[in-house]
Amino acid sequence: MKTAATATTTASTTASTTTGSTAAARRMTSLGRAELTLLGRNKNNLFIALLMPLLMIFVLRSSVAQMDSDALPLGVAGATLVGGTGMVLVLVVYMGLVSAYVARREELVLKRLRTGEARDVEILAGAALPSAAIALLQCAVLTVGGIAVLDVPAPERPDLLVLGLVAAVVLLTGLAAVTTAITRNVESAGLTTLPFFLVSSMGSGMFVPREALPDTVASVCALLPMSGVMEFVRAGWFGVSEGAGAVDTGDLLTAALNTLAWSVITVFAVRRWFRWEPRR
Repeated sequence: MKTAATATTTASTTASTTTGSTAAARRMTSLGRAELTLLGRNKNNLFIALLMPLLMIFVLRSSVAQMDSDALPLGVAGATLVGGTGMVLVLVVYMGLVSAYVARREELVLKRLRTGEARDVEILAGAALPSAAIALLQCAVLTVGGIAVLDVPAPERPDLLVLGLVAAVVLLTGLAAVTTAITRNVESAGLTTLPFFLVSSMGSGMFVPREALPDTVASVCALLPMSGVMEFVRAGWFGVSEGAGAVDTGDLLTAALNTLAWSVITVFAVRRWFRWEPRR
């Protein structure tokens, strides 16, 4: 009898968990669909999400082509692909989401959503879905274009590439939420996101490959939030431990620890400082 009762309780708990997960997914999907509609109505954010990354990739390729070939173990095409991937992620996910979160906060949308069934994490994740989907789609296009147009071999470790992209989306979503704490309105979002954009571009291997930096500077830049995920992107393209541009196993482990540490810090910062309603 006890065994039957236990089995019934377990089945009931499992069914309840499944139902809860389905409901959460449905709520996030609805929020994402609404955010996508709003994104389509905002020409500025739509430009940043769709066209700005492509323009920056062309600028990046021109910049990389002028560097000494000895500082480019990935080659011009490889450096463009790796750096372009990071640029897409920062522009679309980070910068786009800061504006989106601030706009919804100032319009009291976030405050109203908290009075419903959706949990805090569901609200933030649902609002991030369109930006994440656009960024991943552009990274996929960049990958196909790199293979077809730039004559770069297919990724050596696609599993590491996908892992790096997913980790970057999660981390940048959290960092975007944290940045809203110092962003008073949508107009100021361009200023508050600029420092992270510049530091990541110059120090995390996007505009300037870390091999081109002095050893001491490169070691410090390896601690930046985006440096870890960029190592995974590079390892995904060029493999681990062997081959031109490959990432050493030890460096990949360090990158994983870096990404994990920044993720923990970001979660704490969001819980501590994220504001759900405007300052009065």
